[in-house]
Amino acid sequence: MTRRLRMNLRQYEYALTVAEEGSITAAAERLGVAQPSLSQQIGTLEKQVGVRLFARTPQGMRPTAAGRAFLVEAEIATTASRRALTAARSADADLTGELIIAVYLGLGTRRLPRALGELRRRHPHLEVTIHEEPDPTDMERLTRQGTLDMVLVHEIPPGCTFDVHALGRESYVAVLPEGHPLLRRDKPLLLEDLAHEGWVRFRRTSKLDEYLARLLANRGLAPRTVGRATQISTAVRLAAEGLGVTIAPSSAIPDDFAHLTRPLRPTLSEPVIAGLRPSPGRAEIALLDQLRQQDWSNTGVSTPTGK
Repeated sequence: MTRRLRMNLRQYEYALTVAEEGSITAAAERLGVAQPSLSQQIGTLEKQVGVRLFARTPQGMRPTAAGRAFLVEAEIATTASRRALTAARSADADLTGELIIAVYLGLGTRRLPRALGELRRRHPHLEVTIHEEPDPTDMERLTRQGTLDMVLVHEIPPGCTFDVHALGRESYVAVLPEGHPLLRRDKPLLLEDLAHEGWVRFRRTSKLDEYLARLLANRGLAPRTVGRATQISTAVRLAAEGLGVTIAPSSAIPDDFAHLTRPLRPTLSEPVIAGLRPSPGRAEIALLDQLRQQDWSNTGVSTPTGK
């Protein structure tokens, strides 16, 4: 006789939280429920499914192979549920629910927060989750699962069927150590000017590092890599302290380091694209409208003044 399953979305959320936190204690605290009650819920869920979803180890709760497969579908189900509630509640009222966005490293560092801030002021009950610089595997997973509402990228990832909306172009600048002789120049720099410098690069799987590698290879340059960072702000600070030079999106340069930047010749830039899932909701459309109101041509970085 076929087993009748009576699982509910609350149990899915419990299992997902346990997997994220790695322990019943931490998950119970985050969820605001009693630890024995959460343990009982997980045990009941495993009985209903008919397999062990978690391995109990001295280090905590770890999803089993079956558990990992289950959690993938549980995440899809909970995301779909949130979207259904959002659509119902916001049809004729204030926007509520959650927007889930994936963003390439550094892209829209100033403009995305501005757009989200304005959206929040207009719709204070709307929540936002941002996946910053997911590697290609994570991006593919998020896209396949249908988790994402929007992506802010230079190019739409393979296999992604999102609708494309061009916003503008993101320019790149060189960042030099404090006191570097090239900072005295009153004209843009060539990549060849930096060929003999040590370079601070980015995580190898990042789109930003992929872009830099392509730029250098196209010009036949192979400068020495002296360090790697996972965040643009960290790379900029390392460059400022003299570890090496780096190239980064102009809008991602912290204000305190703008005087250490120089534009490049020829101008380096990439398109900025907002991708919206098919049949987007009002929240996605509202955010796209806010992003379109941002000035994507303004670098926000000062250039040297000629003598």
